[in-house]
Amino acid sequence: MYWFEQGLCVLPAFLVVWSSATFIICYIIAIYRHDVDVIFPYISDTGVSPPESCIFGLMTFISACAGVGTIYARYKHVELLREDATNVSARLNKVALWLGVISCFGMCIVATFQETVVQVVHDIGAFLFFVFGIVYIILQCFISFQAHPYGCSKYVFCVRVTITILAAVAFVPSILFEISSVSIVQDYPFHVASAVCEWIVAFTFVFFFFTYIHDFKVSISLSHIVYSFLIYIYSFAKILLFLFSYSSLPYG
Repeated sequence: MYWFEQGLCVLPAFLVVWSSATFIICYIIAIYRHDVDVIFPYISDTGVSPPESCIFGLMTFISACAGVGTIYARYKHVELLREDATNVSARLNKVALWLGVISCFGMCIVATFQETVVQVVHDIGAFLFFVFGIVYIILQCFISFQAHPYGCSKYVFCVRVTITILAAVAFVPSILFEISSVSIVQDYPFHVASAVCEWIVAFTFVFFFFTYIHDFKVSISLSHIVYSFLIYIYSFAKILLFLFSYSSLPYG
């Protein structure tokens, strides 16, 4: 049996490979069509003009769906760990689940609303993706620490912490350099620095899921996870329908 056939290893592996391919393919197409600068454009800029915008939207949506599935599988895996590692907080695990889902939802917003069309909505989606994503991986590091010696090895834990620190450290300059590049009449060095930090944050966040591969080799019932996931989707759909029906009521 190959490693990707064990448990649910294929989920994080597919997520990382597909998401990386999304960024790289759109970048190559945008460079080929001279739609962006060769030296570190913003990730969103590589998905503004067609046809790369269509590819970016489709592939990012698939990445978001794979991300939700991986995050939920990790949630169920931590629930199994809690049978041995009783000091792992169930509430913290559920908070991490929803933070990860919100981050993936932000990814969908970024893919759907290009910055040249609806910049405010696009920026909100980017904020959800990056901020909630970073907080999610921070919580996962803390959960891994609580679960020790169960779950991941000390080496994998150190890799997770390193990736998380790199993402958090790169995120702050990306915002500061972006503000500086706008306020100083599109100062190019600040623009490049901000774009570099954005690429670092995006790839570190995505590659964090590679550390789940060893954890997902354990026997996790796929049917149980799918059933539980559908229950969550059903509950979320009911909430959306309620909000939609409430907003459609006539006023006065």
